[in-house]
Amino acid sequence: MIYLDAAATTPVRREVLEAMWPYLAGEFGNPSSTHSLGDRAARALAQARSTVADWLGCRASEIAFTSGGTEADNLAVKGIVLGAPRGRHVVVSAIEHPAVMSSVEYLERVHGFSVTVLPVDAGGLVSPDDLADALRDDTTLVSVMLANNEIGTVQPIQSLAAVAHDRSVPLHTDAVQAAGWLPLDVGALGVDALTLSGHKLGAPKGIGVAYVRGRLPVEPVLHGGGQERGRRSGTENVAFAVGLARAVTLPPLDSASSVSDAASRVAALRDDFIARVLATVPGAVLTGDPVHRLPSVASFCFPGTSGESVLLQLEERDVVVSSGSACAAGSDDPSPVLLACGYPPAVAQTAVRFTFTHETTAADLAAAADALRASVVAVTSLGSPRP
Repeated sequence: MIYLDAAATTPVRREVLEAMWPYLAGEFGNPSSTHSLGDRAARALAQARSTVADWLGCRASEIAFTSGGTEADNLAVKGIVLGAPRGRHVVVSAIEHPAVMSSVEYLERVHGFSVTVLPVDAGGLVSPDDLADALRDDTTLVSVMLANNEIGTVQPIQSLAAVAHDRSVPLHTDAVQAAGWLPLDVGALGVDALTLSGHKLGAPKGIGVAYVRGRLPVEPVLHGGGQERGRRSGTENVAFAVGLARAVTLPPLDSASSVSDAASRVAALRDDFIARVLATVPGAVLTGDPVHRLPSVASFCFPGTSGESVLLQLEERDVVVSSGSACAAGSDDPSPVLLACGYPPAVAQTAVRFTFTHETTAADLAAAADALRASVVAVTSLGSPRP
């Protein structure tokens, strides 16, 4: 099997499992307990928090562990907006993850906030000028994802943050897909909040991170015992936090230079793969910005086919990919991301996304390109109806 669906999830790394195991077995204490077993769990949790904070270039007190990227996005968006609402207005891009979109829809529906959705160009980029025009005196938060999970477009987040800060508005970025491929020093990015998910980094599903700059008040989404400095109640998942911390200490995630070197290698493979697909697969259309994109993402539409049918044909040829966001799998609706980029609904429903790990090889991608050509030809010859 050639696995090219890393944007959906990555395998848990062996070193991560080994680091987690003691806290799933003998060291099973609750970090809120006052006895020695609880104290050892609390110290492990504190070390994990410190490790992740060092990786992001922030203070440990600014890190909250969550159950994953979705909860982290909810905490950052709802928490900041409701924690210090200087106004009743929120700005997001048109291609945000459903966790962000659903959060702002909730704020609009339940709390009466108004929401401005920033347009994107054909490649999925947000314009800083559009953001400047959208900001109001009562804008409470801007949320723009660092890199899109479907088309891989990387936003000019430093420029967007500068525009927001000129009006004293905090900016949150969903960095779930960017983690492991782009340096994530929060000071260099200029962001006030950033969210991550462990299972995109070789850690298990069920652990995430919300960084929120220290002076920003946050209204908790989960209420209870006041863990995570009151930002996220619930008994902490020590083993998974330890696993996430171990993941970010492993090559190539252990330093910005290692990330850059590994990303450059995969970007070269990605470019060769894109060129081969566009040259050999009938009707292939690259989606996302051709330059400002993650090294790990190559996404296409195949007008006149069915994306789901192409997926099935690829799986028969032992190539595992997806049609877009794993969170929308099974939906018959066209991708909101592709619609926002200007694709007609019938074309948006033909999307196929290839996403790579750091272990993906040139041979994997050559075989995948051949399998894709055969799959598209097979679907076209069968006259497979659009979904």
